Amino acid sequence: MSSTNAMETQAVTAPKKMKKALTRPARKQVKPGEVEKKETPQTGKEYNIWYNKWAGGDREDSYSNKVKSQTRCNIKRDAGLTRANATGNKYCCLFFARGCCPYGWECEYLHSLPDTENPLPDSSKDCFARDKFADYRDDMGGVGSFNRQNRTLYVGRVKETGTGLETEEVVRRHFKEWGEIERDDSETGWAVKVLQYRSVAFVTYKSELHAQFAKEAMACQSLDNDEILNVRWATEDPNPVSKVNERQRLEEMGQKAIRENMDPRIVDAMRSIRALEEGDAIGEDGHLIGNENGAEEDSEEEEPAAKRRKLDNSGSTSPPQSDPPKAQGLLSADAMEGLKYFAEIRRKNGLAQSVARPKPAPPPVTGGLNLGDYGSDDE
Repeated sequence: MSSTNAMETQAVTAPKKMKKALTRPARKQVKPGEVEKKETPQTGKEYNIWYNKWAGGDREDSYSNKVKSQTRCNIKRDAGLTRANATGNKYCCLFFARGCCPYGWECEYLHSLPDTENPLPDSSKDCFARDKFADYRDDMGGVGSFNRQNRTLYVGRVKETGTGLETEEVVRRHFKEWGEIERDDSETGWAVKVLQYRSVAFVTYKSELHAQFAKEAMACQSLDNDEILNVRWATEDPNPVSKVNERQRLEEMGQKAIRENMDPRIVDAMRSIRALEEGDAIGEDGHLIGNENGAEEDSEEEEPAAKRRKLDNSGSTSPPQSDPPKAQGLLSADAMEGLKYFAEIRRKNGLAQSVARPKPAPPPVTGGLNLGDYGSDDE
């Protein structure tokens, strides 16, 4: 219980520390020329700008071509105010995420984690103002795609120490610095999965913006065993339950965004039109009359035909008549009443035609097997 309370206290105090950090100017992470630039060794004849490698040579993910990053961002120490806070720029500094921005408070981009409450002005760009593409790269690296919201990172080359749960704790401890990790129904309660004996982990954030920041912040970094991590975008989860949950989450986000951006005057006008169509009365405050809480509790339960009958009965002095029972089958009560009405009309039309038109005489009764027409007697 004590460890759980400590974790909850740390989660609550983390945003307060971030607010205090943003009240001071951002520090310069490195001095100009302090970071040594190392180019990828040429192993081919043609340089591919899309995959950032020489064509015809070793794979980009080859361990020999990967060098451990010389710098690493520290949010608590490096975050602060920059010129972007005054100019209104919403994008983060890519070099700040990598821990090597030499400008500090003079930088034109934000030196802080992305703000998930305020969406970016352009959804086709990531949190670093880089253009997304329609499809992911073959190695699932790069900026990403604007056709799918990806919140999961693939973390390769993880050196496992102990059991899978111990490795998950190490991965979560390093990746929680870059944003809030999603919760799930696993044993640990966090969306951090380690494929034991494969040196692979998957980390899912609550926001895609935090996943974008963490991908750049942890690229070629180490955990606790001086490894060089290979951080990529994760492919889509083939689990049908995960697909359904993700679809519902996106629908809820879309509905929430629509409600927040919708003009309240349009909402009131639509409520009035709906009330007129269904026969309800609306007061001056815009709510239904007779409902103390102002909520349309019975509007969805009562059908339009029943409401029209209720309005017709309200104008007369006769006692209200009870509505006919609803059908228990596939058809509603209104549909059954319509079918009965048309059946009655059809029956009356049939009787009228039978009275106006005389019945034809019955055919003569012949004996035997009706073989006389064939001239059997002559033969």
